[in-house]
Amino acid sequence: MHILLLGGTWFLGRAVTDTARERGWEVTTFNRGRSAPDMSGVRPVHGDRTRVKDLNRLADHGPWDLVVDTSASEMSPRQVLDGARALEPVAQRYVYVSTVNAYEGWPNESLTESCPIYQALPDADRDYGSEYGTTIHYGMQKAGCESAVRSVFGENATLLRPGVILGPGEYVGRLPWWLRRSERGGPVLAPGRAGQTVQPVDVRDVAAFALGAPSGAFNVAAPRGRDTMGGLLEACLDVTGNRGHLVWADDDVLARHGVREWTELPLWRTARGTWAVESVLAQRAGLTCRPLVETVRDTWAWLQAGNEPVAHPRWSDHGVDPVKEAKILAEVSGG
Repeated sequence: MHILLLGGTWFLGRAVTDTARERGWEVTTFNRGRSAPDMSGVRPVHGDRTRVKDLNRLADHGPWDLVVDTSASEMSPRQVLDGARALEPVAQRYVYVSTVNAYEGWPNESLTESCPIYQALPDADRDYGSEYGTTIHYGMQKAGCESAVRSVFGENATLLRPGVILGPGEYVGRLPWWLRRSERGGPVLAPGRAGQTVQPVDVRDVAAFALGAPSGAFNVAAPRGRDTMGGLLEACLDVTGNRGHLVWADDDVLARHGVREWTELPLWRTARGTWAVESVLAQRAGLTCRPLVETVRDTWAWLQAGNEPVAHPRWSDHGVDPVKEAKILAEVSGG
């Protein structure tokens, strides 16, 4: 197999490359060559995917059996369309990694692949949907990118819609923050309910599915009801030496203290559809999700080995200030 990876040096892209190389596949990566060194054993092509000239030059390095696109998070539909058109003559299939944000109902509703996604033209520009606010704008952009890929590759397109991806190499900072906080020990502010279902999926499992998924659209999330917030945080305490203990605070208490959902206490969100993503279709098509405790353990081992995530501005968004945490802990503990 010859694959082209759009990206290849960051989190998911790197996991796709690792998985493909383990299978003995030949990998070409296309990126700007700025964020991280090229991986060994691949054929790197450097260029800017926002420039049609660079995309056409990339096509000269084909053909490929498969294109996996992990790097379009900041691309407009029109830019993805340009890339798909340039690559279609030299690529058999195209896997586009989208997001559950493409659904009109996320995060307020339970989701299956039959739920409506935002309507967006495949040649929409970067401003399309911006008048509706950040969340909807992002969802409309991703839906437009999906439309762009489908308009060119048709039945040879695969659309993956993950929710939260965790694991070694994470650059957003969600799981690493919980691990570092658990390492500090003492009372650890835990959000909401211990039994709250969560559905993060391991980056390595997403990578494996991306390389083997059939055509169509698939939600990519851990099975509903399998994992809980309590289980996740207890695993963080366990792998970091059990120096702390969890103190749970109800949603209304956290809201009263102005705790920002999703970031100050990472992965905490009260919208009922946040962790209600049905992924049965993906599981039937080959998605296998390893135990969440394994993801936690391996991420901690990756951090302990001295690895540093790729610098990303979202990292600093995560984590509650210790003074604010102490104030809430005092209230819920009766201190």
